Amino acid sequence: MRTECEKCKTSTPPEGEASICSYECTFCVPCTSGMNHRCPNCGGELVARPKRVG
Repeated sequence: MRTECEKCKTSTPPEGEASICSYECTFCVPCTSGMNHRCPNCGGELVARPKRVG
C-alpha cells in the first residue's frame, strides 16, 4: 500500500483516506477530485482505497 499521493506527495497512511485505480496508483482525496476521479497513468476510475486494519 503506497504511503504518499503520486501527484502532490502528501502522506496517505494506511488508516487514512486515499483513492486508488485498478493498478493501485494512489492519490489523496483533493488530487482525486481535481482529476475528476480518473487516474492520469492508466485512465481508469479512482475509487476509495480500502483501509487496512491491524
